Amino acid sequence: MLSVSSVSEQPPTDVTPKWWASKSLEHKPIEGAYAWTVVASGFAMLMFAMGCVASYGSYQTYYHLHQFPHEPTSTLSWIGTFQFAILNMFGIPAGILCERFDSRLVTFVGGLIMGASLIIASFCNNSVWKLMITQGFMFGTGAALMYIPAVSMPSQWFTKHRALAVGVVISGSGIGGLWLTPATTHMITQLGTAWALRITGIIIFAVNSVASLFMRNRLVVKSREKIVDFTVLRDLRFLLIFCGSVCGTLAYFTPLFMLPSFAIQVSGKSDDFGTNLLTIFNAASTVGRIATGHVAASLGTINTLSLCALLASLSVLVLWLPFQLGGTLVACAIVYGLFCGGFIGLVPVVMAELWGVQRIATIIGLLYISSFIGTMIGAPSSSALLDNVGGGTNYKPSIVFSGVFMMIAFLFFTVLRISVNRSLIAKV
Repeated sequence: MLSVSSVSEQPPTDVTPKWWASKSLEHKPIEGAYAWTVVASGFAMLMFAMGCVASYGSYQTYYHLHQFPHEPTSTLSWIGTFQFAILNMFGIPAGILCERFDSRLVTFVGGLIMGASLIIASFCNNSVWKLMITQGFMFGTGAALMYIPAVSMPSQWFTKHRALAVGVVISGSGIGGLWLTPATTHMITQLGTAWALRITGIIIFAVNSVASLFMRNRLVVKSREKIVDFTVLRDLRFLLIFCGSVCGTLAYFTPLFMLPSFAIQVSGKSDDFGTNLLTIFNAASTVGRIATGHVAASLGTINTLSLCALLASLSVLVLWLPFQLGGTLVACAIVYGLFCGGFIGLVPVVMAELWGVQRIATIIGLLYISSFIGTMIGAPSSSALLDNVGGGTNYKPSIVFSGVFMMIAFLFFTVLRISVNRSLIAKV
């Protein structure tokens, strides 16, 4: 028989392998040098995770005009739709993994999956459904494991400059789209889509392998019985920002995917002009994601978020809908890019300010289900409107669809702002 003393002397069993557990770095100073290293790592990750999504328009234009000319636009759009939709659908699992495992491991695996997905896609790019699985679904799964840590970790490392730090990280997607779009177009033209996919996949794996070394949590979340705490769903503020995000994402991809083909088919512009519109959009989006961080410090994050949604909606309805001129298309790409960039960059900051940073990864993951819903409905619906209502050449139903839903997003964010503070001049 064991004595009480012999039992008590046995060391406690640690069932969590030390090498993969999330470790605290609370001894590191907030907004210090390592904090900016985390920002730089997140920037590099989003440059490819979202940059590839932003540059999918180059692939879709080529698929539509050359590689799969007999496939409906709505079918081809599912590849890009899956990229962003699956990224958001896996937001909750990615957030849970970030809480329970070292974020460096989570992001490394994400980059491995992303790179492998494009390389595999390069060997089966003669079939749209195979591209949906590889370039779409598989890529989105890996991107989620990079995106959620990248946008949530900076909030743990910053307080005063939180909006700026998150804006810099998310601007990586704009920078990625800025150079990936022309680079992808050039690779497709010179080497074909297969080698464009292979080269991009190899670069993603190489860059992310280095960036993931520095993507670390500052705070360790204590274990709990519930894997995901759904009590936030009873909070009116969460429901408002969730509905606003659904509507904003419904609208978001229509200009991104359709401006290039609109310029070519309707305005009679060259393929290069269509590609340049994406480049302009991504450049403006990059500026918007950083600039709105500074603006939010003065006006308040929710005020700035509402303003961004309003101006993004007006850019579509006022600059794109009535006109076919190249100049107005460029203006639309600039204005829409600026304020949609702010819309995307400010949502994680609002979440951190309303619910704190301790469980920011899982709360953001839960919120991004809204983006999954909006993406799965938005891009295919606008493409279906183009094919079935517009006859493949009349883009106006799709443009109205995008502009109206972004305006509805503005209304939800405005109600959120009032629910937080009823004073019209308050900084919220």
